Amino acid sequence: MNMPAGKFKAQCLKLMDDVQKFHQEIIVTKHGKPVARLVPIQAGQKKVAFGFLRGLMTVHGDLMAPTGEPWNVDA
Repeated sequence: MNMPAGKFKAQCLKLMDDVQKFHQEIIVTKHGKPVARLVPIQAGQKKVAFGFLRGLMTVHGDLMAPTGEPWNVDA
């Protein structure tokens, strides 16, 4: 549902209750352009750091192979 910022401001607390109760998002607009989104939070939903970048990168070649660069570990 799209809603002008002025209307959102006037009804903010009720709208937050409605978003939680009905699980529908509200997109707040200014001059007809979207500027913010109010979405329900799922109870018990945790963000897990492990694996959140999965599928965003690719590996080319052997990561463990020597690079050919000299390396002095005692320095």
